Amino acid sequence: MTNRTLKRILQNKASLAGLVLVLFFAAVALFAPLLAPAQNPRDPYQLPQSSYEVTPQPPSAQHIFGTTEQQYDLYYGVVWGTRLAFKIGITVTFFAFLIGLFLGAGAAYFGGKIDELVMRFTDIVFAVPSLVLAMVIAAMLGPDIRHMMMALTAVAWPSYARLVRGDVLSVKRRDFVTASKALGARGPRLLLRHILPNSIYPSVVVASLDIGYIVLTAASLSFLGLGAQPGTADWGQLIAMARNWVLGSGGNTFAYWYTVVVPGGAIFLFVLGWNLLGDGFRDILDPRQG
Repeated sequence: MTNRTLKRILQNKASLAGLVLVLFFAAVALFAPLLAPAQNPRDPYQLPQSSYEVTPQPPSAQHIFGTTEQQYDLYYGVVWGTRLAFKIGITVTFFAFLIGLFLGAGAAYFGGKIDELVMRFTDIVFAVPSLVLAMVIAAMLGPDIRHMMMALTAVAWPSYARLVRGDVLSVKRRDFVTASKALGARGPRLLLRHILPNSIYPSVVVASLDIGYIVLTAASLSFLGLGAQPGTADWGQLIAMARNWVLGSGGNTFAYWYTVVVPGGAIFLFVLGWNLLGDGFRDILDPRQG
């Protein structure tokens, strides 16, 4: 991040709020082993369980955020769930971006049948709602975090491919590309050194916005039983454990508010931070902005 970019983010209150939120969650993820020492060294994402009692327990000195049903610690789940959220969001976005970049740039640069084939396949993927397609793929592969990440990657790359294709088609007609061809630039060298560096900025903005969306979709899949296994420090899994307690108990609707508010608040703030930061990147990288 250049000094100019950072300065413009700090001057925008919304972008600054997003940056603070993202840095806060990044610090929680980085220092998770100190904030919530792992109970299972082989699998730190395994939630500690104090007992098998069904009824959730309210916040206390021992469990500062309370517990879910079957006494899984919410504090531990939120802390290690933050690290898992970064792992899922960044990994899926990175591979979806790479796949979309490769296919979109190749389709636009070579054109012809390659362009037609890639774009028709992209249209097929777009024809099915992304969440529905991700559910189908995750169900076919089986409930597992890695399978869920593969399913999310499979439905996330088409937007990058279409965006990169449009930008490459625009850039490769510009005068500096024509001049590069006249000087002997051809093939991969022309694409990698002259066209792509001037085409990927809109995709970078979309990627920064997609991280929050990917985490939100992953939480949805986990809630439906198609993501993390029960007992995993995953925000979607924590909310799934709260589904039986949303309405509280007789005469007290908010008796178990913490089972929903704690993991739901973590998801909300995490996604909000990335969205605000992504909006800031969009304003900064948009050439129409001053």
